[in-house]
Amino acid sequence: MSIIGVKFSDGSSTDSVFRGMARFRRLKNYDITVDKQKAYTHNRLQILIHNHSNRLVGAIIDIGNSPRNSKGKNKTTVSNPQNEGLRFIDDSASNSVPDLFDSPRKTALRRNLKSWYRKKRRELPWRDTSEPYRIWISEIMLQQTTVAAVIPYYHRFFERLPDLVDLATADEDAVLQLWEGLGYYSRARNLHKAAKLLIDEFDGEFPRDVATLQKLPGIGRYTAGAIASFAFGVRAPIVEANTLRLYSRLLAYRDDPKSTAGQRLLWQFAEDILPKTDVGDFNHALMDLGATVCRPSEPDCPECPLVRVCRTAELGLQAEIPLAKQKPQITDLTEVCFAIRHGDEYLLRRRQAGEWWTGLWDFPRLSLTAEEVATLGIGSGQRNPKRSKSKMLPGLELIPSAVNDRLKQEVSTLTGVEIHTGELLEVLKHGVTRYRIRLLCFKADYAQGTIRSDAELEWVHPDAFSEFALTKTARQLANRLTPDRTETQ
Repeated sequence: MSIIGVKFSDGSSTDSVFRGMARFRRLKNYDITVDKQKAYTHNRLQILIHNHSNRLVGAIIDIGNSPRNSKGKNKTTVSNPQNEGLRFIDDSASNSVPDLFDSPRKTALRRNLKSWYRKKRRELPWRDTSEPYRIWISEIMLQQTTVAAVIPYYHRFFERLPDLVDLATADEDAVLQLWEGLGYYSRARNLHKAAKLLIDEFDGEFPRDVATLQKLPGIGRYTAGAIASFAFGVRAPIVEANTLRLYSRLLAYRDDPKSTAGQRLLWQFAEDILPKTDVGDFNHALMDLGATVCRPSEPDCPECPLVRVCRTAELGLQAEIPLAKQKPQITDLTEVCFAIRHGDEYLLRRRQAGEWWTGLWDFPRLSLTAEEVATLGIGSGQRNPKRSKSKMLPGLELIPSAVNDRLKQEVSTLTGVEIHTGELLEVLKHGVTRYRIRLLCFKADYAQGTIRSDAELEWVHPDAFSEFALTKTARQLANRLTPDRTETQ
């Protein structure tokens, strides 16, 4: 077996010949594995070397067509790695862009990507404009949200707030209402703040440089690069979910791409491959390729225009790169909300700073302790995703007295009014970050008291629910209370 071309992270390398793997395995601090399923590439057996931190630090290759000696066995001769066209893999990629992406590779990447994008680009409503306001809104909406979900919100937003002045002068409630259902509502509040800042300090003009754009509320490095390159053609790199995955695979980067070292490498790489012109289209093409071809699972490598310059494809490591992030441990919560009726109106409360969904309106809502959940006899399971009080909580129609007294007191403290609790209306399920929440929605009648003057509380007729920016579950319950209305989108 002819083993050639090993380079280690300390800068040392070897082109020595080792007969058999046993001797090579005696190297300390390294684990040697052979990719048996995708072993041969152009008659070369790919063997991967990892250090004990699971970092890919080398590639050794067995030349399958080496000359035979007089006994018919392969000679253990070594060809010059450069002449063989072999490329070393070393863990210096953790700190700098590897030499693997030399000028010819970068040229091929740009050329092939440009050709593919002309044929395969996605037609999206924010692609046909260079107006920074529209690009900014679309990029903020697309954070943590799918393209399909964003499109109707994008159109509705510009029907109401067509330009920067309209956004800056709008009430925050109006902005939140337009955002209702998209989630991550701090995005909407930061949009509103940034719009005011642009009017007051920038005379209504968007900065053209990345550094200044990043000073605006809610605009990070990616969003600043997107606005600068899409709107102004600035040579600014981008790294977001799709391109992070694409870059990691192009480089065969096996460490955590979201670590400090990983981010430094990927941002450097993103800048290194940028063309001198048409940067906006190039960045769009990278995102489209990551979204449609270089998918998280089962990437469509045969259709990828960059497969010939992709280190991960060369090594057959598509299933391992990028490094899968650890899933957060899910915490189950059970909460209660009350539809408190006083005449023809229901009590709504604006959620305060420090609470989930700050600034949105909700029905008064409280958490149950684990002991109270056990008292209700409903367990903590979250298996049935459907909203059904009868199937999910058999026998629970009213709140048991052991729990009821505490909840009534909490409602009085929160709102200033006392209530008579009623029957279970609805069971809703939803999630927030690592929390999986089951919300028990009960009817309640006003008994006595006056709503607190130091809290944002309002009695609202069902016909006016549409005028309030409600949390997702509050909107679902509001629609239940007004069954003749269609759900707000």
